[in-house]
Amino acid sequence: QVQVVESGGGLVQAGGSLRLDCTASGLTLDDFAMAWFRQVPGKEREVLSYIEWSGRIHDVDSSTRGRFTITRDDAGNRFYLQMTELKPEDTAMYYCAVGSYRGWGGLKVTDYVFWGRGTQVTVSS
Repeated sequence: QVQVVESGGGLVQAGGSLRLDCTASGLTLDDFAMAWFRQVPGKEREVLSYIEWSGRIHDVDSSTRGRFTITRDDAGNRFYLQMTELKPEDTAMYYCAVGSYRGWGGLKVTDYVFWGRGTQVTVSS
């Protein structure tokens, strides 16, 4: 049974940093695409960054590009989102997602098969 679990969210002041972790079990992450999304109430879930199963990285969201970095740890079967220079508008529920076997990932929620339950990030001004 595949499980994907996020951790590392919390409350941080503007300008601070957080690292979100996503740990997978029941599959080997280096055979899958993976992504980080976020969602605020009343809005659609949006992709921030994703990694193709080949390792190619796509930083999709223009508001977080240069501040957020997605990386993966194949040995640990996990991947991360390092967030720096956090702003109040980064406040959201953050989700990690894993795609299909040797898939390319993508921009849409439907490009991913396995999802974590989310971790809340709150940035105070």
